[in-house]
Amino acid sequence: MAQSAPTKESVRVGVVGLGGMGVQHARSVQSLGHRVVGGADVDSETRERFGEEFGARTYDTHEALYEGEEPNAVIIATPNKFHEPTAVAALERGMNVLIEKPLAHTLESAERIARAERTADGFGMVGFHNRFSPATTAFKEYQANGAFGDVTHVQVDYVRRRGIPGRNSWFTDPEHAGGGALIDIGVHAIDLALYVLGFPRVVEATGISRSEFGWRWKYVDPDRPESSDWDGDGTSFAVDDSASAFIRTADDRTVSVEVAWAASQTSRNDVVVRGTDGGATFELGGDSLTIHHTSTRGTPHYRTSEITATPQLTPHETQLEMFLEAVATREPPACNTFDQGLMVQKIIDSVYRSEEDGRSISLARADEEMPA
Repeated sequence: MAQSAPTKESVRVGVVGLGGMGVQHARSVQSLGHRVVGGADVDSETRERFGEEFGARTYDTHEALYEGEEPNAVIIATPNKFHEPTAVAALERGMNVLIEKPLAHTLESAERIARAERTADGFGMVGFHNRFSPATTAFKEYQANGAFGDVTHVQVDYVRRRGIPGRNSWFTDPEHAGGGALIDIGVHAIDLALYVLGFPRVVEATGISRSEFGWRWKYVDPDRPESSDWDGDGTSFAVDDSASAFIRTADDRTVSVEVAWAASQTSRNDVVVRGTDGGATFELGGDSLTIHHTSTRGTPHYRTSEITATPQLTPHETQLEMFLEAVATREPPACNTFDQGLMVQKIIDSVYRSEEDGRSISLARADEEMPA
């Protein structure tokens, strides 16, 4: 059932998954001048709180939400395993879908979501909000004006000294999440690196995922003492808590990624870009950009420029604004597409397989087209 074209003032939004991320999105929908018409969640208390805050009807299934409210747009903030059934059902009804990253919990599920969107009246976006940070936006503007020449390598480190989600949460359940730190925060690092490179054809990935802290009886987290000393038998942590990956493109550009929920080092979330004419460093989700050049003016010297922006909206809000604008105008955005999300999922799957097989994984021949 195709949806009628909404106006900018009448985008009707349904939210599936009413936990912290779903509530954050719903608040942003309202602040941007649109309407939250309903929500769906399996937990009755969560539904009650959501309904009271947003004055919206709530349902215990996504199907009931879609039938009862017929939203123009659906935001999916469920555990990864449930992205596919909720997204495909919305797309089959002609609704537009924003899925919180990653696209799905497995590559096969992500492929089914992407196929469903290609034949649907609606469109999809993946929640890669770091693309919309002031630092990333400034970098892309300077890049478009040739400040860096040809970008040949991107390094992204997204490392927490401590920050493993609760062992009894879905984040550490491989059936629901599809993995650990790599699929949770590594997805952001890989997506942003590919975005910086312009989503080139990726032909090879290799990597190692590790579980070094989450399985221990004594996991010490000074920032969250309540998370220390797991209440378990030391065998219930079955996902990775860190990963290292290396990615090669068809034209021999490269990406290196380090991600960790826990590590014996200082926390960092740095993006380092190397180009033939200049380079840059910034933080994932940050407001500041440092540009590195050299010059022969006067005398050979290094030139470093510091750029800081004051955003009017958060990256999440800017992303949501783009999504709702696209829904209102019925013009699918070229950014954060399901095909791009699928490429990120292929790389994550390849890194996990690389660790299992002890070898690099070939993603595609050099003459195969990747999603732009």
